[in-house]
Amino acid sequence: MGSHYVHGSAPSERARLGLMNEILNAPCRRELALAGHERVLDVGCGPARFAAELCDAHPGVTVLGIERDAAQRESARACARPALEVRAGDAYELPLRAEEWGTFDVAWARFVLEHVDDPLRVVRQMVRAVRPGGRVVLCDDDHDLFRLDPPAPAALRVWEAYQQTYREHGNDPLVGRRLPRLLHEAGARPARATWVFFGSCAGAPDWRLVNDNWRGILEGARGQVERHLQPGEFERGLDEHARWVERPDASHWLPLAWAEGRVGA
Repeated sequence: MGSHYVHGSAPSERARLGLMNEILNAPCRRELALAGHERVLDVGCGPARFAAELCDAHPGVTVLGIERDAAQRESARACARPALEVRAGDAYELPLRAEEWGTFDVAWARFVLEHVDDPLRVVRQMVRAVRPGGRVVLCDDDHDLFRLDPPAPAALRVWEAYQQTYREHGNDPLVGRRLPRLLHEAGARPARATWVFFGSCAGAPDWRLVNDNWRGILEGARGQVERHLQPGEFERGLDEHARWVERPDASHWLPLAWAEGRVGA
């Protein structure tokens, strides 16, 4: 696949993904709103924690997860379920058998399109995999929407440099705003667009989790981010953020784009 995931799959990154799942899985399950009988295709399933939670929450649901990274697939062993299969494969060429194409009720991808250089090709594969009347559901970032209040300019400078790592590899850090357009261009009918909140404020139960995840994103990509900064800027940004987290009036804002399309009539 023509993609570049700047974080890799080291144990520290897998731990960060665990934090992310802890924060986001419950709201994403609510938005996905499964009826309880669906066949779900999870494209870029990572360690399959979300897929496993779908199976647990809806006993009639079956999930096929597609993941190209061997370390992530190994982590997925901890999420083994009778209703869950994790298969090696590439989002550009989904590893489906001939009889599986056009049979899934839902095809789902979260934080996949921002890491590929041709997101439309991925969405077209997802549309092809779904039965007539089924859904294609996309959740992804528009990194330009991230805000800290009170402002933390040194930390935000590091965030801007992080976005540059996407652009240098031909990926789009703002792909979230394009999700309905991608669905339309791929042959699905855009039917719903909304947000999933990925922020918090000082005093909230998830305050530390949200900010630890944000810091982990940057630390995991440090080598590439620093290429777009002056010497010392990376440390100054993270040091500023560490002080900022202790403020009783601080708030962290990041809405994730969510879009759904219907396939066929």
